Amino acid sequence: MSAVPVVLAIQDTTEFNLSHLSATVGLGYGSANYSNWRGFIMHSLLAVTPEGLPLGVLGMKTWVRRAEEFGKRHQRSTRSVHEKESVKWLEGLAHLAALKKRCAEARLVCVGDRESDLYDLFAAARPAGVDWLIRASVNRRARHPEGYLWDTVQATAPLGSSELLVPARGNLPQRSAKLTLRCAKVRLRPPIKRARGLPEVEVFAIHAIEDMPADGVDPIEWMLLTSVETSTLDELLERLAWYARRWTIESWHRVLKSGCQIEARQFGSLERFVRATALFAVISWRILYATMLARIDSDLSCEVLLQPVEWRALYCHTQHTTQLPKQTPSLQQAVLWVAMLGGYLNRKNDRPPGPTVLWRGFLVLHEVSKMYRLFRQNE
Repeated sequence: MSAVPVVLAIQDTTEFNLSHLSATVGLGYGSANYSNWRGFIMHSLLAVTPEGLPLGVLGMKTWVRRAEEFGKRHQRSTRSVHEKESVKWLEGLAHLAALKKRCAEARLVCVGDRESDLYDLFAAARPAGVDWLIRASVNRRARHPEGYLWDTVQATAPLGSSELLVPARGNLPQRSAKLTLRCAKVRLRPPIKRARGLPEVEVFAIHAIEDMPADGVDPIEWMLLTSVETSTLDELLERLAWYARRWTIESWHRVLKSGCQIEARQFGSLERFVRATALFAVISWRILYATMLARIDSDLSCEVLLQPVEWRALYCHTQHTTQLPKQTPSLQQAVLWVAMLGGYLNRKNDRPPGPTVLWRGFLVLHEVSKMYRLFRQNE
């Protein structure tokens, strides 16, 4: 992290469904609207570069919702933020403030989705070089003639426009969306019920909305709030690109669940699941790191990812030889070999290998490397 100018610290929450493990003790209920769901919840913080390279897992918090709390959601509005699960967002920002002492040169930007639209987060104290970028979900009061956030931003002149390629979803084909972009410095007022306890906060609001969507298609719309100064079109586009990297943590969660298969384990207790999840979180990061690094800089030596014994075992196994190459293979070539161990076919029109086949390939490589050590230990 200290080697890059900007680190995006992405926060997100996911749930692990262990309802099929009736004998596992210590589990709680989840967000699903039925009482027989059992599992645990994890909130995590993942460091990512603006180019999309995951640098590592910064923190994890796990908990369960106890059965006695089921059905009492309406009572949460009377509690302070420190008595709710929402405190996880504040804890994540505080964690970045502590990390800042070890990464003095890097700007740390906390990135969160609409669930993190929390006024307490905007008003929280933080050191210089620690910022936040949040997707808004609440049309908050604003100290402007328009009265509210959305109206205040939409009253400004557009800074420009941008084209966005929207992938196919369901029955909707891939399409190109033209977005109108606006930006404004907005002074937000605290919620009415807590107006005396919180100060007004100045934020930079970024609004992107699709012009003339096709019939039957909901327009794309983002309202981002950030503490990072944003006034030009280039700065606005950079903030949008930063937020787009939030999907990296979704990919990491998918590797953790589908690749490492946490929910398929049978550890018997919540405590064992939590310990295993901490270990698999690092493994999942390494798999995602390998996937993205090979795409970003394919000419690197494979030793940025693999130990010498690993790439040598990989080379001998995939090339059916005992003779090592004169030069260390490239990262792109090594990742391709690992993916092929995991079932990747490497056909002409195939997309680049993804985390799932790399996870399977690394499992095979682990066994291959052990055998390689055994046979070469006397050399």
